[in-house]
Amino acid sequence: MKLKSLTSIAAIAMLTAGVAAAEPVKVGMITTLSGGGAGLGIAIRDGFMLAVKQSGNTDLEVIVEDDQRKPDIAVQLADKMIQSDKVDVLTGIVWSNLAMAVVPAATAQGKIYLSPNAGPSALAGKGCHPNYFNVAWQNDNLHEAAGAYASGDGGFSKSFILAPNYPAGQDALTGYKRMFKGDIAAEVYTKLGQTDYASELAQIRASDADSVFFFLPGGMGISFLKQYADSGIDLPLVGPAFSFDQDILQAVGDAALGVHNTSQWNKDLDNAANAAFVESFVAEYGRLPSLYASQGFDTANLLLSAMAKADISDKDAFLAALKAADFASVRGAFAFGSNQHPVQNIYVRKVVKEGDVYTNELVGPALENHADAYAADCKM
Repeated sequence: MKLKSLTSIAAIAMLTAGVAAAEPVKVGMITTLSGGGAGLGIAIRDGFMLAVKQSGNTDLEVIVEDDQRKPDIAVQLADKMIQSDKVDVLTGIVWSNLAMAVVPAATAQGKIYLSPNAGPSALAGKGCHPNYFNVAWQNDNLHEAAGAYASGDGGFSKSFILAPNYPAGQDALTGYKRMFKGDIAAEVYTKLGQTDYASELAQIRASDADSVFFFLPGGMGISFLKQYADSGIDLPLVGPAFSFDQDILQAVGDAALGVHNTSQWNKDLDNAANAAFVESFVAEYGRLPSLYASQGFDTANLLLSAMAKADISDKDAFLAALKAADFASVRGAFAFGSNQHPVQNIYVRKVVKEGDVYTNELVGPALENHADAYAADCKM
């Protein structure tokens, strides 16, 4: 699939910034638009393209391609975009194993990469790069918040933890354990893309855990939550937003009600940018935005803010404009740390039902002004 969009920044934005972009910026978006994780990529694309449309920027071209959640396809698309399409900026990747296959080579070739999702630890510490910015989080962050909540307000002392065996899954359990003050009953890695959790449920039932923490994004989370609800196990669940996302919840249904999960964003965050985003997203697409849509929207607005301050041909100035993060984030306060990953609040949410729609409501902050654990290893 290929989508090209040519749009332009309003004149008032240029007057406010004082600098008009003399050179067009070409963006290559590689994301997952088919298969089990398609909803995540579609949401990122839709959020990104909504911000582009709202900006009215004729100096921005976006090329969108489907990576099919396959690292080899993602690498082929990145090579094509860099060598043939001559893109200036890459973005869009959902999955950390695909990011690890694409990002280091792209940044080494002088391309800027803006991550709207995947934040593997390898790219936050020693593998950081001046051309790489993560606009979502470092992979550990939401899981760290879940660990802090579980042994804090959650009151749990022994967790059974599980995640898929790939970089984000490994970072997830590392993050949870970093902040969880209790004991770990068992630590289990599942296959990426797994849909049958009978074995894991048997292990949970046989354990002496008082809670279950899991990171299973996309269709994996839908399968696990439904099977968990049918299993008769009554241990409380805790997880990151990825398994309780707006689009996923409609497929899970009542099995998710009441579960606490962690996120840096929710639709009821009280700031003007977020209220306008939620309203405009619903008007544009006929559905509530998800966490992934919010990240795509912020990523586009970060890029647009840099374009308003600097010319893409002046690489140092453009990178400095990105680092300044001078845009109104839908999550409220937003800044980059020294490794160009976010410093931000992470919240606890609870799954509720509003009319016929399953959604999340804010409970309160889990971690405030939180940075990742790898920044000290970044030598930029």
